Amino acid sequence: MDTRTTTPGTTAGTRPLMRAAVARRFGGPEVVRVESVPRPTARAGELVLRVHASTVSAADHRMRARDLPKGMWFMAPIALGVFRPRVRVLGMDAAGVVAEVGPGVESFQVGDRVVARLGSAFGGHAQYARVRVGVGVARIPEGMSFVDAAAVPFGGLTALHFLREAGVTAGSDVLVNGASGAVGTAVVQLATALGARVTAVCGDGADLVRGLGADAVVDYRTEDLAAGTATYDVVVDCVGTAPVARVEHLVRPGGAFALVAVDAAGLLGAGRARRRTGKRVVVGNITVDDGDLASLLGLVEEGRLRPVVDRTYPLDDVVAAHAYVDTWHKKGSVVLEIS
Repeated sequence: MDTRTTTPGTTAGTRPLMRAAVARRFGGPEVVRVESVPRPTARAGELVLRVHASTVSAADHRMRARDLPKGMWFMAPIALGVFRPRVRVLGMDAAGVVAEVGPGVESFQVGDRVVARLGSAFGGHAQYARVRVGVGVARIPEGMSFVDAAAVPFGGLTALHFLREAGVTAGSDVLVNGASGAVGTAVVQLATALGARVTAVCGDGADLVRGLGADAVVDYRTEDLAAGTATYDVVVDCVGTAPVARVEHLVRPGGAFALVAVDAAGLLGAGRARRRTGKRVVVGNITVDDGDLASLLGLVEEGRLRPVVDRTYPLDDVVAAHAYVDTWHKKGSVVLEIS
């Protein structure tokens, strides 16, 4: 890795600098380099965090590699960039300490330990990150580590949104495809916490998902999830291998398909699938707020939600972190420790 030598804390003009993992072109993990870049400042309605931990996720892979699901090429220029990444500092979440409070923010103050969902703005793979209040930021409970806190937003908020939109309640039967990843492990736990019965589909993560509350496990390497005779109220597809056409016979009348990972055909055909099957098809943007993240952290405090961390890497090993995520075999989250 090429690490530039500018010392964080010196200035470029009048802007303080910080260390960050930067991708200035599309490509494999090796395109990410640790550099010194200008530190962000807090604008109205924002915080700046001194970041201690962030995750390296599938979303970071897609942005860095310009790798969208099948058929999504038309979205690439807007979502990812044309000739180079639209966002150069990746990281869709950040856990750290509030270093600066912008105008109009009254709910947080300098020194608060918080975790935040950065979403499509990214920016978590740096010593400092800008956070917009209101779309997923909450105080970290006493005793919770920054690493564990960072593992909550990406999977937890995604899982919460899709379970809520799909109408999962106590007594629901839920099939979770891709149950051992960051989103899948959260879906298993949150569905269980709601009182649902969960069947988890994964590879070598069977012991993990059983320990998280799954009632049954399907090993996709030896069993075809679509060939079973069991039916469910909701099928949650976290990896994109259970489109409606493949699993519609598994969903009971009045049930729902929650397509967390979806290609262009699934996204554009969602309305048609709803009309044809008479069942809900949940796709699209995640809608969450600060209260949702606070609720998830409360579940962690109560022992009903466990942050699942596969591996941690220091910032200087960010290339190795990306390479591991690129294997598509991580369990839970891969966390980058910044400080």
